[in-house]
Amino acid sequence: MSDDLSRRALTKVAWRFLPILTVAYLLNYLDRTSVGFAALTMNRDIGLSAYQFGWGAGLLFASYAVFEIPSNLILYRFGARRWIARIMITWGLVAAANAFVVGPTSFYVVRLLLGAAEAGFFPGVTFFLAAWFPAEYRGRVLAWFLVGIPVSSLVGGPISGLLLQMHGFWGLAGWQWMFIVEGLPACIVGLLILKILADRPEEAEWLSPEERAAVTASLAEEPRDRERHSLVSAIMDVRVLVLTVIQFSYTLGSYGVGIWLPQILKTHGLSNLAVGFWSAVPYLFAAVAMLAWAAYVDKAGRRILNLTLGFLLGTAGLVISVVWTDLSPALIGLTVALVGITSARAIFWTVPTSFLTGEGAAGGLAFITMIGSLGGFAGPFLIGWIKQSTGSFLLGLVAMAAILALTTALSASLRLIVRRD
Repeated sequence: MSDDLSRRALTKVAWRFLPILTVAYLLNYLDRTSVGFAALTMNRDIGLSAYQFGWGAGLLFASYAVFEIPSNLILYRFGARRWIARIMITWGLVAAANAFVVGPTSFYVVRLLLGAAEAGFFPGVTFFLAAWFPAEYRGRVLAWFLVGIPVSSLVGGPISGLLLQMHGFWGLAGWQWMFIVEGLPACIVGLLILKILADRPEEAEWLSPEERAAVTASLAEEPRDRERHSLVSAIMDVRVLVLTVIQFSYTLGSYGVGIWLPQILKTHGLSNLAVGFWSAVPYLFAAVAMLAWAAYVDKAGRRILNLTLGFLLGTAGLVISVVWTDLSPALIGLTVALVGITSARAIFWTVPTSFLTGEGAAGGLAFITMIGSLGGFAGPFLIGWIKQSTGSFLLGLVAMAAILALTTALSASLRLIVRRD
């Protein structure tokens, strides 16, 4: 009976938390990557070269990395509900301010401010969900949260393409409308989070006393490696260090492809509106695959094997997109790559949450994301630099494939150091 009560209570928690958090992450990823669509017309309007655009697009992740650990430690001290809401409201305002950049310098400044505003959101939500859901639910729960990434591109591509058609309305360019319309909803969701989230089961008045007790008991019974509690010991843990390198590498590949995908598709002679719709195709398959794969891993286990297979699939897809460069086979290759990378992302976060606890979890998850987020700077910058140097995106995609191959090998090595898989 207690198991049934726990399942019912956790189902109620999931239905309350996951829709709003998934929408929040959808907006988060959209506000990060919509700059790729803006570049179709913005670069010409404000005089950005491919190098300057790649540099500016990546600067977000530099400031994000600097503020990641401080932000997550503040969240740990003062509660996820208030701090996540604060993050969303400030990033929504700054994302909308992208509409008013006038050249390289202002573009760089706004991207730096956006990274600082967003810092702590993803590891904060990961920490929050791990504090509510035991390990046997965590893969599916994280997948439903992380599905905001492919869904943001699935809906964001067509919406961005349509918003670019608003050029001249009320004297603003289409890319300016895109930033405003896609940025401000984060402020609204931030206010809703203040009403919907609860930091601990004991504070969830919408659960019955029996349900609160059942959730607390299910978390207390979860087996963990409890030797790591402090921030310093978590950061020095070899498992955390290897996971950090993996996070850096696949983030580099993911954002390198994601931010430049609209301009890669543009080289095939598509209109801006067509680019918006075609760019959604890979993410439709990625969203379905992420949820199905995470559910399978929760039931079957073998997280590290499946994580490795995801990265291997991502590498193979990028190789396909380089070898066959016509639109259809290249799009198939990029779809395969994003299915692998996106599915691996959901599986990845079940690994550190299986052994990090307390302050070590808050700081350790933030450390992994902090260093990993620098990959979000390196990927767009690397492809932009290679594009400007060679006039082609192909060598940039080759570099992404090589880095994902390294990530695959590192992922396989986790079997040697993570005791319980």
